[in-house]
Amino acid sequence: MKTIFKIALILVVFCFSCNLQAQTTFGHMQNQISRGKDGINQFDIKKDTAKFTGLSIDLGGAFNMDFQGINSFNDQPSTFALPSKIVGYRLMDTENNFVLPAADMSIGAQLFDGVRVNLDLYLASRHHNDTYARGGYLQIDKLDFIKKDFLAEVMKYTTIKIGQMENNYGDAHFRGSDNGSTIKNAFVGNNIMNSFITDMGIEIYYNRSGWVSMLGATNGNLNQSTQQVVYAAGPNTNTTVSPTILAKFGYDKQIDKDLRVRLTGSYYHNANLGNSNLYSSSRSGFGWWGVLNNNAYTNNSVAVASNFNVNSTPEATFNPGYKNWATSLMINPFVKYKGLELFGTIELTSGGDKAGFDDKRTANQYAGDVIYRFGKSEQFYIAGKYNTVSGKLTNADAKEVTVDRVESSIGWFMTKNILAKLDYVNQNYKNYTQFIGNVPTGNANNLYGGNFKGLVFEATISF
Repeated sequence: MKTIFKIALILVVFCFSCNLQAQTTFGHMQNQISRGKDGINQFDIKKDTAKFTGLSIDLGGAFNMDFQGINSFNDQPSTFALPSKIVGYRLMDTENNFVLPAADMSIGAQLFDGVRVNLDLYLASRHHNDTYARGGYLQIDKLDFIKKDFLAEVMKYTTIKIGQMENNYGDAHFRGSDNGSTIKNAFVGNNIMNSFITDMGIEIYYNRSGWVSMLGATNGNLNQSTQQVVYAAGPNTNTTVSPTILAKFGYDKQIDKDLRVRLTGSYYHNANLGNSNLYSSSRSGFGWWGVLNNNAYTNNSVAVASNFNVNSTPEATFNPGYKNWATSLMINPFVKYKGLELFGTIELTSGGDKAGFDDKRTANQYAGDVIYRFGKSEQFYIAGKYNTVSGKLTNADAKEVTVDRVESSIGWFMTKNILAKLDYVNQNYKNYTQFIGNVPTGNANNLYGGNFKGLVFEATISF
């Protein structure tokens, strides 16, 4: 058993021993969003009236398992004319079978009235063979540890989060999947351009009378280090990592018992990028595995290996790959009327063209989903989603590439903590070049006229 998992178990055993001495309780947590069905559409942070009963421990987990039946296609020919000399190229066949399950663990503690800490772990994921920390943060909803009722009227509407955590850019990540935590996602996939990151930083929330706001900053590093960052040579080479600035503002109101309306705008900016990338930091991957991967082949008598990656599926996502700097804006409308939900994403992004070059490049994303929940407790749902992304991979490219996806799903909450869903996906790639590298003697591009489609059955438990 690995080191972090051992530490987690020691903490649990320690807390249990304290409980025997009547020093510690379990589950008496303040301002915590449910990890099950009740947490769906609980955006940002939550204020409640739970009483502080002393030191209390929270232990949770999330697991998901997928059975996948996906086929991949592209427009590459079966034989390549000279001078390419590509022999034996084909997309890899994938089995209809179970994929590697994922599991998470969450450990929290209510340390003081209005103060709690959270540690999130990936017990099993594709990125690491070891258990490893996703993040840990302190959440402060009261300042009574300074003085009783200190700034009580301000803290009634304010929350402060400090630590390594899932940074709150946009609303889409609240309805997405992350490793074993998939119960809040009505679908199997996240957005094609998946904005998800866990940097070290601080976020300050002020929510009042339906208005929601957040201002945050991170150190701009996914992997923490004091090592100087040196970019590739270029006219605008940067050697200093800038902090990331985050902001959100919007309105969220339960108009009556049947109608809720929410509209938010979010901002992300980093002037000198470090090792963080907003669109490639989902370390566990998600959704569909082994799509648009090639078998081994030869190119001009040089062996080209299979590109199947057991750790992730970058082919299923779009990463604009900005360097030097990056700015993103996301607008998210949300309407829920009885069992009908409408959620949208408008995301406008820009950044440095490549390392050492600040020339502006852009990519834009649009997504919309419709979910109808029904049954006595809305335990069933049917859902549909359309998502499209367009942008240049470099400014030197002649055309923008486009990736679009149609996805549909049906789901059943067997309990508030157990969900089974059946998902259909059809994703297409347009304007990708036929070859990667020197044209036309480079390697074959799997995304040239690419498409994958099929079914995934997903079972998830979260508590």
